[in-house]
Amino acid sequence: MSLDLYAKAEHLLGIEDSTEQLHDIYLQTLENYSVNTLLDIGCGRGLLMEKLQERGIGCTGIDQSEVMVEAAAAKGLKVSRTGICEVRGSFDAAVAAFDVLNFLDNEGLGLFLHCVASRLEPGGIFVADINSLHGFTDVAEGTMSNEDGNHFLNVDAYFDENELHTEFTLFTKKSNECYAKEQSEIVQWFHPLERFRNLPELKLIHYKNISLYDTNDKVLLVFKRI
Repeated sequence: MSLDLYAKAEHLLGIEDSTEQLHDIYLQTLENYSVNTLLDIGCGRGLLMEKLQERGIGCTGIDQSEVMVEAAAAKGLKVSRTGICEVRGSFDAAVAAFDVLNFLDNEGLGLFLHCVASRLEPGGIFVADINSLHGFTDVAEGTMSNEDGNHFLNVDAYFDENELHTEFTLFTKKSNECYAKEQSEIVQWFHPLERFRNLPELKLIHYKNISLYDTNDKVLLVFKRI
């Protein structure tokens, strides 16, 4: 599943305010722990990394989108297109902000959490968020469109059997009033809170509901490496 089309169309999704709000929640959460080094999983264009580095935290970022990695690297950030299980070194904390866990099915999620734990120092902290069922069925599901002078985006999402299927269609203006069409589908999985209790290597030490787009559409999770 490629996220490059999503990356190209991100500026048309109208998520700037919610991204800022979520990043502030992460920053406030991390202030409760001693963190000198941090791994940002799914770092995107590095917006959260920039804020963390302003607070004196050494950050490394990884993302699966080449578009995102190039944008973050252009800011001088330490980023790469690397999978979590291939990351070298260890960190005081790791974060996976804005739906990262929901992009993993149950099998992939188990491996992901194992690899996160293996990258944390003993007692290290992992902060992530997940979409609530309400967030999928009443917020994410549906159709939206937006445009600027050179692009037109249509997004169509439906939720079925704990899976959200979102189709992105992006038209980009070329010469002679012609448009190039790109299309891609992204799948996200709903994970109930119970899925994260009693993990073998990570202990869920705190969670709270978050309201970004509607009431309690997300849940913030804080884990400690066992």
